Amino acid sequence: MYKEALVAGGWAVVTGGASGVGFAAAERFARAGLSIMLADLPGAALDNAAKSIGDILKTGAEVAAVPTDVSDVSAVQALADAAFAHGEVAILMNNAGIGLPSSCWDQANSWRTTLEVNLFGVINGLQAFLPRMVAADRPAVVINTGSKQGITTPPGNPAYNVSKAGVKAATESLAHELREAGAPISSHLFVPGFTYTGMVAARISERPAAAWTSEQTVSYLISKMAAGDFYILCPDNDVSPERDKRRVKWAVGDIIENRPALSRWHPDYAEAFADFEKSN
Repeated sequence: MYKEALVAGGWAVVTGGASGVGFAAAERFARAGLSIMLADLPGAALDNAAKSIGDILKTGAEVAAVPTDVSDVSAVQALADAAFAHGEVAILMNNAGIGLPSSCWDQANSWRTTLEVNLFGVINGLQAFLPRMVAADRPAVVINTGSKQGITTPPGNPAYNVSKAGVKAATESLAHELREAGAPISSHLFVPGFTYTGMVAARISERPAAAWTSEQTVSYLISKMAAGDFYILCPDNDVSPERDKRRVKWAVGDIIENRPALSRWHPDYAEAFADFEKSN
């Protein structure tokens, strides 16, 4: 549906669009001929991003910057109102996200903030935009940004894992509901690999050899979206698609084989997992 949405034209709305993969995606949508609505927290980053997009717009296309806190239902509703006041929405990319430290029995505020932004930010976007997108009955695309941490749920940051696991479940349900409704709208779970974004740059000053750029990740997203893929797990310079598949298969195997939770990181299963990851 991605190619059809481009042909139909309209607006691409990108939350978290001031930087990272959000900005890289907005830039690609602009080069494809769509008008762009960037949503992010207010400030110079959002203003500068809008100016940069404006410099590459094709004739007749527009750019708008709408300061938005995606955890605020009314703010996301206002974003949708602004988008539809300009015209039809061709692409909705629910991409805004944060990463705060968390523990299962501590840092309750981090849990609430993470879920409000990463999970409810997506849900707020779906609730605000989808009724009018479905009613428009025109080709469109919804992209929700998940994470491999929402699939294999590694130890270290349970709040982030839960938020992204929720995005996965919500996007799967969205795909089913759109199919049942007969809506000409495709949905995609976008799962970046190790990508050098501002969140990573805050901790690591130079891009690690293993990391992809935001532009590489978005190029992969667009190629797989154009092919009609729902699950878009991006590789990077360290993790290949096949390695991703084996890690996901092992995680599901914990349930099927009744292994300890997160056995991939359990000392008793370290050798078995290493052998499994290397096997054909």
